Amino acid sequence: MARFFISKMLPAIKTLMLGFLIFAFNTPAFAEAGLPIVNMVENDAGGTEYSLTLQLIALMTLLTLLPSLLLMMTSFVRIIIVLSLLRQALGTAQTPPNQVLLGLALFLTLFIMAPVLSSVYDDAITPYFEEKISFDAALVAAETPMRNFMLNQTRETDIAMFAEIAGNDEIETPADVPFSTLVPAFITSELKSAFAIGFLIYIPFVVIDLVVASVLMSMGMMMLSPMMISMPFKLMLFVLVDGWSLIMGSLAASFVTA
Repeated sequence: MARFFISKMLPAIKTLMLGFLIFAFNTPAFAEAGLPIVNMVENDAGGTEYSLTLQLIALMTLLTLLPSLLLMMTSFVRIIIVLSLLRQALGTAQTPPNQVLLGLALFLTLFIMAPVLSSVYDDAITPYFEEKISFDAALVAAETPMRNFMLNQTRETDIAMFAEIAGNDEIETPADVPFSTLVPAFITSELKSAFAIGFLIYIPFVVIDLVVASVLMSMGMMMLSPMMISMPFKLMLFVLVDGWSLIMGSLAASFVTA
């Protein structure tokens, strides 16, 4: 099982890393030939000193784009919102902690995005490193699977809304949707989907809270917090129905990859 999971995740991780390197080394800072990251300079004493160039600064600056790409163009937003709403519905405060939720969301995102990232790696990154296609052709090849994934998750009404705001009346087919319109429409659709799933998750736990509050009020225990009594029942219900498997499986199945 572990070997299967690693084999599924490895192409996605390699694609993310190699894709970042493609964008990094094709920036103007890296475009000039003969400009290594570390320069060897002779000092006055005849020794050799090493100095960093602007390439390293550009590389560190480009690293800041990775969280934005992760948030805006993958399934991460929907997953982390649903997991956060689940924790609130259970009433367990900071359990699981934020680090655990982020780790779950990250690796479930890699699992869901593995087919898309594998396509990007096979069709764009590998041919580019083998010098079979140009950088522009690699960008076009990498754009297609990402665009298809985002379009499959995005509502047409959201695309129409942002296209109207941008004054773009030339969109006739999905291929005509520019990325400047697709990305905010995708994020908006992901937020809608996440809150819709969170609403469905909340319903059984709200019912338990209402039942416990009604029983405590009928017994005259109005000073006792219903949350203190209802939380064990919610945890028991969640464990009995194998809640984590249901949540993870439902989240993975909620994404249309075709």
